[in-house]
Amino acid sequence: MWHDVRALNATASATMALTVLACIASFVWWLSQLPMFSLREVTVESMYQIDLRHVNELTVRNGVIGKIRGNFFTADLEQVRTTFETVPWVRRATVRREWPNQLIVEVEEHEAIGTWGEDGRLLSVKGDVFTANIAEADDEYELPAFSGPVGSEKEVLSRFSELRALFAPVKLVPREVSLSSRYAWTVKLDNGMSVELGREQDRATLKNRVQRLVGVYPQLVARLQEGRIDTIDMRYPNGLALSSAALNVPLDATKPVKAAKKKTTPTNKTTKQT
Repeated sequence: MWHDVRALNATASATMALTVLACIASFVWWLSQLPMFSLREVTVESMYQIDLRHVNELTVRNGVIGKIRGNFFTADLEQVRTTFETVPWVRRATVRREWPNQLIVEVEEHEAIGTWGEDGRLLSVKGDVFTANIAEADDEYELPAFSGPVGSEKEVLSRFSELRALFAPVKLVPREVSLSSRYAWTVKLDNGMSVELGREQDRATLKNRVQRLVGVYPQLVARLQEGRIDTIDMRYPNGLALSSAALNVPLDATKPVKAAKKKTTPTNKTTKQT
Protein backbone atom coordinates (compact mmCIF):
# COMPACT_ATOMS: atom_id res chain seq x y z
CA MET A 1 0.00 0.00 0.00
CA TRP A 2 2.82 2.41 0.91
CA HIS A 3 4.21 1.97 -2.60
CA ASP A 4 0.80 2.60 -4.21
CA VAL A 5 0.77 6.32 -4.91
CA ARG A 6 -2.85 6.29 -6.02
CA ALA A 7 -4.00 4.64 -2.79
CA LEU A 8 -1.95 7.05 -0.71
CA ASN A 9 -3.47 10.04 -2.49
CA ALA A 10 -6.99 8.66 -1.97
CA THR A 11 -6.33 8.08 1.72
CA ALA A 12 -4.89 11.55 2.16
CA SER A 13 -7.87 13.12 0.36
CA ALA A 14 -10.34 11.20 2.52
CA THR A 15 -8.52 12.18 5.69
CA MET A 16 -8.48 15.82 4.60
CA ALA A 17 -12.20 15.72 3.78
CA LEU A 18 -13.03 14.22 7.15
CA THR A 19 -10.93 16.85 8.88
CA VAL A 20 -12.66 19.65 7.00
CA LEU A 21 -16.09 18.19 7.80
CA ALA A 22 -15.14 17.89 11.46
CA CYS A 23 -14.01 21.50 11.48
CA ILE A 24 -17.22 22.64 9.80
CA ALA A 25 -19.34 20.62 12.25
CA SER A 26 -17.42 22.08 15.18
CA PHE A 27 -17.85 25.59 13.82
CA VAL A 28 -21.59 25.07 13.28
CA TRP A 29 -21.97 23.68 16.80
CA TRP A 30 -20.01 26.62 18.23
CA LEU A 31 -22.08 29.05 16.20
CA SER A 32 -25.37 27.46 17.29
CA GLN A 33 -24.42 27.88 20.94
CA LEU A 34 -23.95 31.61 20.70
CA PRO A 35 -26.21 33.60 23.06
CA MET A 36 -27.84 35.36 20.13
CA PHE A 37 -29.57 32.08 19.24
CA SER A 38 -31.02 31.44 22.68
CA LEU A 39 -34.81 31.47 22.52
CA ARG A 40 -35.84 34.91 23.66
CA GLU A 41 -39.48 34.93 22.62
CA VAL A 42 -42.35 32.53 22.02
CA THR A 43 -45.25 34.19 20.24
CA VAL A 44 -48.71 32.66 20.54
CA GLU A 45 -51.15 33.38 17.72
CA SER A 46 -54.58 32.19 16.65
CA MET A 47 -54.44 29.59 13.90
CA TYR A 48 -57.26 31.18 11.91
CA GLN A 49 -56.75 34.83 12.79
CA ILE A 50 -59.69 34.63 15.20
CA ASP A 51 -59.39 36.22 18.62
CA LEU A 52 -58.53 33.65 21.27
CA ARG A 53 -61.34 33.57 23.82
CA HIS A 54 -60.10 31.08 26.40
CA VAL A 55 -56.35 30.83 25.81
CA ASN A 56 -54.50 33.68 27.50
CA GLU A 57 -51.39 34.28 25.40
CA LEU A 58 -49.27 35.68 28.23
CA THR A 59 -50.24 32.98 30.73
CA VAL A 60 -49.74 30.14 28.24
CA ARG A 61 -46.41 31.48 27.02
CA ASN A 62 -45.00 31.96 30.52
CA GLY A 63 -46.30 28.58 31.64
CA VAL A 64 -44.83 26.66 28.71
CA ILE A 65 -41.59 28.45 27.90
CA GLY A 66 -39.87 26.96 30.96
CA LYS A 67 -40.53 23.48 29.58
CA ILE A 68 -38.83 24.16 26.24
CA ARG A 69 -35.32 22.74 25.97
CA GLY A 70 -32.62 23.92 23.58
CA ASN A 71 -32.19 27.03 21.47
CA PHE A 72 -33.31 28.21 18.07
CA PHE A 73 -31.52 25.34 16.32
CA THR A 74 -31.89 22.52 18.82
CA ALA A 75 -35.39 23.00 20.22
CA ASP A 76 -37.58 19.97 19.48
CA LEU A 77 -40.58 21.47 17.69
CA GLU A 78 -42.63 18.30 18.13
CA GLN A 79 -42.08 18.42 21.87
CA VAL A 80 -43.03 22.11 21.91
CA ARG A 81 -46.20 21.33 19.95
CA THR A 82 -47.33 18.54 22.26
CA THR A 83 -46.57 20.71 25.30
CA PHE A 84 -48.86 23.44 24.02
CA GLU A 85 -51.57 20.91 23.22
CA THR A 86 -51.71 19.93 26.90
CA VAL A 87 -52.91 23.44 27.77
CA PRO A 88 -56.67 23.60 28.57
CA TRP A 89 -58.80 24.82 25.64
CA VAL A 90 -56.02 24.17 23.09
CA ARG A 91 -57.24 21.71 20.47
CA ARG A 92 -54.29 21.81 18.09
CA ALA A 93 -50.99 23.66 17.79
CA THR A 94 -48.35 24.21 15.13
CA VAL A 95 -44.82 25.50 15.76
CA ARG A 96 -42.27 27.13 13.47
CA ARG A 97 -38.93 28.86 13.93
CA GLU A 98 -38.42 32.53 13.12
CA TRP A 99 -34.88 33.82 12.73
CA PRO A 100 -32.87 34.30 14.83
CA ASN A 101 -34.30 33.47 18.26
CA GLN A 102 -38.07 33.18 18.16
CA LEU A 103 -40.73 30.46 17.99
CA ILE A 104 -44.15 31.14 16.53
CA VAL A 105 -46.92 28.95 17.94
CA GLU A 106 -50.34 28.96 16.30
CA VAL A 107 -53.15 27.42 18.34
CA GLU A 108 -56.67 26.34 17.56
CA GLU A 109 -59.11 26.60 20.46
CA HIS A 110 -61.80 24.15 21.41
CA GLU A 111 -65.31 25.55 21.04
CA ALA A 112 -67.51 23.96 23.68
CA ILE A 113 -71.04 22.95 22.74
CA GLY A 114 -71.93 21.04 25.92
CA THR A 115 -70.77 18.88 28.80
CA TRP A 116 -69.89 15.20 28.43
CA GLY A 117 -70.61 12.55 31.04
CA GLU A 118 -70.60 13.16 34.76
CA ASP A 119 -66.92 13.93 35.31
CA GLY A 120 -66.96 17.60 34.33
CA ARG A 121 -65.53 17.25 30.83
CA LEU A 122 -66.65 19.29 27.84
CA LEU A 123 -67.66 18.34 24.30
CA SER A 124 -66.54 20.53 21.41
CA VAL A 125 -68.44 21.38 18.24
CA LYS A 126 -66.08 18.98 16.43
CA GLY A 127 -66.93 16.09 18.72
CA ASP A 128 -63.76 16.19 20.83
CA VAL A 129 -63.97 15.56 24.57
CA PHE A 130 -61.60 17.74 26.56
CA THR A 131 -60.95 18.91 30.10
CA ALA A 132 -61.21 22.58 31.02
CA ASN A 133 -62.86 24.87 33.53
CA ILE A 134 -66.59 24.73 32.74
CA ALA A 135 -66.98 28.18 34.29
CA GLU A 136 -64.85 29.56 31.44
CA ALA A 137 -67.26 28.24 28.82
CA ASP A 138 -69.77 30.50 27.13
CA ASP A 139 -72.15 31.52 29.90
CA GLU A 140 -74.74 33.19 27.68
CA TYR A 141 -76.82 30.01 27.81
CA GLU A 142 -76.84 26.75 29.72
CA LEU A 143 -74.69 24.15 28.05
CA PRO A 144 -76.54 21.01 26.91
CA ALA A 145 -75.50 17.74 28.56
CA PHE A 146 -74.37 14.74 26.52
CA SER A 147 -73.39 11.21 27.47
CA GLY A 148 -72.71 7.89 25.78
CA PRO A 149 -70.29 4.98 25.47
CA VAL A 150 -66.63 5.66 24.75
CA GLY A 151 -66.17 6.54 21.09
CA SER A 152 -69.78 7.67 20.54
CA GLU A 153 -69.10 11.40 20.98
CA LYS A 154 -69.42 12.38 17.33
CA GLU A 155 -72.53 10.22 16.88
CA VAL A 156 -74.24 11.80 19.89
CA LEU A 157 -73.35 15.27 18.63
CA SER A 158 -74.75 14.44 15.19
CA ARG A 159 -78.03 13.19 16.72
CA PHE A 160 -78.25 16.37 18.81
CA SER A 161 -78.25 18.47 15.65
CA GLU A 162 -80.94 16.27 14.08
CA LEU A 163 -83.13 16.32 17.20
CA ARG A 164 -82.85 20.08 17.51
CA ALA A 165 -84.23 20.47 13.99
CA LEU A 166 -86.96 17.83 14.50
CA PHE A 167 -88.32 19.42 17.69
CA ALA A 168 -88.21 22.97 16.30
CA PRO A 169 -91.82 22.91 14.91
CA VAL A 170 -93.22 22.67 18.48
CA LYS A 171 -90.63 25.11 19.85
CA LEU A 172 -88.87 22.55 22.04
CA VAL A 173 -85.10 22.42 22.43
CA PRO A 174 -83.04 19.38 23.51
CA ARG A 175 -81.13 20.07 26.72
CA GLU A 176 -79.80 16.54 27.33
CA VAL A 177 -79.05 13.75 24.86
CA SER A 178 -77.85 10.41 26.15
CA LEU A 179 -76.99 7.10 24.52
CA SER A 180 -77.08 4.12 26.86
CA SER A 181 -74.68 1.19 26.88
CA ARG A 182 -77.37 -0.72 24.96
CA TYR A 183 -77.44 2.10 22.40
CA ALA A 184 -80.89 3.36 23.33
CA TRP A 185 -81.55 7.09 22.96
CA THR A 186 -83.11 9.43 25.53
CA VAL A 187 -83.60 13.17 25.08
CA LYS A 188 -84.63 15.71 27.72
CA LEU A 189 -86.19 18.92 26.46
CA ASP A 190 -86.08 22.48 27.75
CA ASN A 191 -89.62 22.15 29.20
CA GLY A 192 -88.40 19.37 31.51
CA MET A 193 -89.97 16.55 29.49
CA SER A 194 -87.92 13.38 29.03
CA VAL A 195 -88.50 11.35 25.85
CA GLU A 196 -87.51 7.70 25.46
CA LEU A 197 -86.69 7.07 21.80
CA GLY A 198 -85.15 3.61 22.17
CA ARG A 199 -82.76 1.85 19.86
CA GLU A 200 -82.39 2.52 16.17
CA GLN A 201 -83.55 -0.18 13.80
CA ASP A 202 -82.42 1.98 10.88
CA ARG A 203 -81.46 5.58 10.15
CA ALA A 204 -85.11 6.67 10.04
CA THR A 205 -86.13 5.23 13.42
CA LEU A 206 -85.48 8.31 15.55
CA LYS A 207 -86.81 10.68 12.92
CA ASN A 208 -90.09 8.77 12.58
CA ARG A 209 -90.63 8.55 16.34
CA VAL A 210 -89.92 12.23 16.93
CA GLN A 211 -92.13 13.30 14.05
CA ARG A 212 -94.94 11.15 15.43
CA LEU A 213 -94.56 12.84 18.81
CA VAL A 214 -94.39 16.31 17.29
CA GLY A 215 -97.60 15.58 15.38
CA VAL A 216 -99.63 14.81 18.53
CA TYR A 217 -97.82 17.03 21.02
CA PRO A 218 -100.19 20.03 20.72
CA GLN A 219 -103.16 17.73 21.44
CA LEU A 220 -101.42 16.24 24.47
CA VAL A 221 -100.69 19.68 25.89
CA ALA A 222 -104.29 20.78 25.32
CA ARG A 223 -105.74 17.73 27.04
CA LEU A 224 -103.44 17.95 30.01
CA GLN A 225 -104.22 21.65 30.48
CA GLU A 226 -101.80 22.91 33.16
CA GLY A 227 -100.25 19.53 33.92
CA ARG A 228 -96.65 19.15 32.74
CA ILE A 229 -95.67 15.98 30.93
CA ASP A 230 -92.80 14.34 32.77
CA THR A 231 -91.94 11.45 30.47
CA ILE A 232 -93.03 10.13 27.11
CA ASP A 233 -92.12 6.71 25.80
CA MET A 234 -92.07 6.58 21.99
CA ARG A 235 -90.86 2.98 21.69
CA TYR A 236 -94.37 1.68 20.93
CA PRO A 237 -94.83 0.99 17.21
CA ASN A 238 -98.32 2.54 16.97
CA GLY A 239 -98.67 4.70 20.06
CA LEU A 240 -96.97 6.21 23.06
CA ALA A 241 -97.02 6.19 26.85
CA LEU A 242 -96.78 9.26 29.01
CA SER A 243 -96.65 10.14 32.68
CA SER A 244 -97.28 13.33 34.60
CA ALA A 245 -97.01 14.17 38.28
CA ALA A 246 -99.98 16.50 37.91
CA LEU A 247 -102.18 14.65 35.44
CA ASN A 248 -105.45 16.50 34.91
CA VAL A 249 -107.47 15.08 32.06
CA PRO A 250 -110.79 16.93 31.47
CA LEU A 251 -113.82 14.71 32.05
CA ASP A 252 -115.39 15.52 28.72
CA ALA A 253 -112.23 14.33 26.96
CA THR A 254 -112.63 10.74 28.17
CA LYS A 255 -116.33 10.34 29.20
CA PRO A 256 -119.72 10.79 27.50
CA VAL A 257 -121.45 14.10 28.22
CA LYS A 258 -124.05 12.52 30.54
CA ALA A 259 -121.25 11.11 32.73
CA ALA A 260 -120.12 14.61 33.60
CA LYS A 261 -122.89 14.83 36.20
CA LYS A 262 -121.09 12.28 38.35
CA LYS A 263 -118.70 13.55 40.98
CA THR A 264 -115.33 12.31 39.92
CA THR A 265 -111.97 13.35 41.27
CA PRO A 266 -109.10 13.07 38.75
CA THR A 267 -106.06 11.24 40.14
CA ASN A 268 -102.39 11.24 39.27
CA LYS A 269 -101.60 8.24 37.12
CA THR A 270 -99.83 7.00 34.05
CA THR A 271 -101.87 6.85 30.86
CA LYS A 272 -101.36 5.31 27.47
CA GLN A 273 -102.60 6.62 24.18
CA THR A 274 -102.60 4.51 21.05
